[in-house]
Amino acid sequence: MDTIFFILSKVVQFGIEPLNWALLFILLSVLFLALRKTHLVKRFLLLGLIDLLVVGYLPTSELPLRVLEDLVPKSPLTSIAGEQIGAIVILGGAVEGGLIGPERGEVSLEGSAERVTKGLELMRTHPNTPFIYSGFSGKLVPRGISEADAFRALVHEQGLEGHPGYYENQSRNTYENVLFIKQILKQIHGENEAIKPVLLITSASHMYRSIQFFEKQEMAVIPVPVDYQTGTSVSSVHWGVFDLTEGSRLWNRLLHELIGLAAYWVTGKL
Repeated sequence: MDTIFFILSKVVQFGIEPLNWALLFILLSVLFLALRKTHLVKRFLLLGLIDLLVVGYLPTSELPLRVLEDLVPKSPLTSIAGEQIGAIVILGGAVEGGLIGPERGEVSLEGSAERVTKGLELMRTHPNTPFIYSGFSGKLVPRGISEADAFRALVHEQGLEGHPGYYENQSRNTYENVLFIKQILKQIHGENEAIKPVLLITSASHMYRSIQFFEKQEMAVIPVPVDYQTGTSVSSVHWGVFDLTEGSRLWNRLLHELIGLAAYWVTGKL
């Protein structure tokens, strides 16, 4: 069932890409043009134009994304002692697995690289606290090594191979991340012992959804949101900017989280 859900999520992921909507509207316009339904041609062309205008005008995505990113504030890490932390948890989505990295002898970081840089920073700050990097691949047909195994290579590059750590290389989405992380935490603390709060590192837009999963599994979280896409001031909003590439990226991130929350709620996973 989880595999079916994963496959369906990838289909939905294609469907929520805003620029794909514009393409669909244009294709429908061409279809109705062939059928000589000129009134429908005009309607779908207008919808395509509206879609492009909404996607490209950056405040339409920046403002709601800012609300999502601000749902979970940063934790005051300086006041948290190492013995209070069960583990440093880094959710996947920031390291490029696959074939290219191993073939080239490099570890490539993706757009959410702050998850990794913050994780390495906290590993150095808390040298005795175990870390967990969780992630196999979000691709429908993965090839090569997992994200977690790529992160293992990065840890070695950074000279931190002596740091206690766990590499969870089976999960394909956030729901599976949390289930496998819980199993590892039980190994760390003991099957019948209480699990200490974990420092959770993930993108700010993804933090709210992630915390819902951890709380559903009765695990406490100290949130460490990173990878912010929006600022905090009025002046940081790009009021006069039209950019289809950036707007599409921000809309995709926003819709991915909102639809993900709805889908997991409907299926009883939240």
